[in-house]
Amino acid sequence: MKELLLTPESFRLDGRLWLQGPADRFLGIGRLELLGHIAETGSISKAAQAMGMSYKKAWDLVNSMNAQVNTPLVSTQTGGSHGGGTVLTPAGRQVLEVFSAAQVRFQEFIQQETERLLG
Repeated sequence: MKELLLTPESFRLDGRLWLQGPADRFLGIGRLELLGHIAETGSISKAAQAMGMSYKKAWDLVNSMNAQVNTPLVSTQTGGSHGGGTVLTPAGRQVLEVFSAAQVRFQEFIQQETERLLG
C-alpha cells in the first residue's frame, strides 16, 4: 500500500452512531444526552434548558422515543402536592447505559482507525 501523506495533526476520521427505528431515528448522541439530563435533573424542562433546546423539542424527542418502544423510556407525573416530575424508567436507564457504552466503543473505533489510516 502506498504511504499516505497525511498527518494526525491535520486529519482524523469522524462519524456519528445512531440507532434507526423502523419509522424514525430512535437514539443518537443528542437523545442520549437528553436522557442523561432527564436522569440527572428529574425534569424535561431542566434537561432541555441544559442543552439549549426548547421544551417542545425535548418533549417531542421523548415522545418519539417512547412511541417506538413497547416499554416507555421516560415517565412523567404532572402536578400534585409535590409537583410534577420526570424519571427514566428501568428500560430508559438500560437504554442509557447500553447506548452510552456503545458510544464509547464507537469513539475508540474511530480513534483506532484514524491511527491505522494515518500511521
